Amino acid sequence: MDFELVKGFNDLTGEQAIKQEKIRKIIVETFELAGFEPAETPIIEFENFVKGNNPNDEAVSDIFKLKDKGDRNLALRYEFTFQLKRIANNKKLPYKRYQVGPVFRDEPITGNRFRQFTQCDIDVVGSAIKDEAEILSITKTIFEKIGIKTNIYVNNRKLLNEILDEQGILNKDSVIREIDKLDKLPEAELRENLRKLKAENILKIFKEKEDYFKKFKSYKEIKELKELCKSYGVNIIFQPTLARGLSYYNGSVFEVKSDLKESICGGGSYLTNDIQSTGISFGLERLRILSKLEVGSCKAIIVSINQDEKAIKIANELRKNKISCFIISKGISKALDYANSKKVPYVIFIGENEVKADKYTLKNMSSGKEQKSFLKDIIKLLQKI
Repeated sequence: MDFELVKGFNDLTGEQAIKQEKIRKIIVETFELAGFEPAETPIIEFENFVKGNNPNDEAVSDIFKLKDKGDRNLALRYEFTFQLKRIANNKKLPYKRYQVGPVFRDEPITGNRFRQFTQCDIDVVGSAIKDEAEILSITKTIFEKIGIKTNIYVNNRKLLNEILDEQGILNKDSVIREIDKLDKLPEAELRENLRKLKAENILKIFKEKEDYFKKFKSYKEIKELKELCKSYGVNIIFQPTLARGLSYYNGSVFEVKSDLKESICGGGSYLTNDIQSTGISFGLERLRILSKLEVGSCKAIIVSINQDEKAIKIANELRKNKISCFIISKGISKALDYANSKKVPYVIFIGENEVKADKYTLKNMSSGKEQKSFLKDIIKLLQKI
């Protein structure tokens, strides 16, 4: 049997799977503390619904297409935002939802770009600039919790449009897509792309310092966002070339960068069913790659030496006290090898002598030290790690 993976898709097991799940839990907990409620949507939708009103967007052009037995044109979801049109319909505003799950894009593969990846989104339908600031505060909190140093960059699509209007640029959407590539392409290549759009002269504008842009009417929204973010203790950096790839953005846009070449988080403001909305999306796989978060598997392995009934009772007691553990019936040597391979910090031996004395042998796998302890003392020790 051929076990080869399809390019751009990956298995995730062991320590990496544990780490990713731990990060997911931190993200969900942070979302819920800010009053966002969960939502679930289908992975497969009708192709026309997936494309929406933005068929020329790069992400939309990369959707996975498929057909069912009824020969209907379907597609895998490439993000969650387009599905908000359906689930937010007739909801009391503001509607604050989060969603975590896999999305799919049929695009070229690079080191940290996959065809299936996990998005973690929050959106506010019925939003104002204060909601944008709160979302950026949530973003900062999450990165602090998972130990990633980041910079948050912001811009505003209204400002971009105002600048291009002043310069008499016509094909604005195409020009904006090129401007967004200034930190991704060599300047000579970008200038040539803009020349074809008769817009090469605008590059000098986007190299100006922030004070230059304060003369534009739309800059006031960036100023307001900065002031609100300051109240949250969040520092944001104005980046006039930032546009994000999706054309539906109509106001603020955000991007978070760290040590990876690619952005690790991004979003902005847009219309959902003609209602002003805002949101941000985290790529879980990229966070796992960057995060130095330490993960542990279970805290203890219980080795049953012909004492399965007692071992089960002890396992149940540990789990009641929120201590992760499991029972193994291997010989002592193999059990210790297994514990080492799984980086389990403690092993508890349950043999006939232990049961009689009601004291159990606890082995510290890091130091190699063993001690006889009552179960209540083992619980206290394991709760500290």
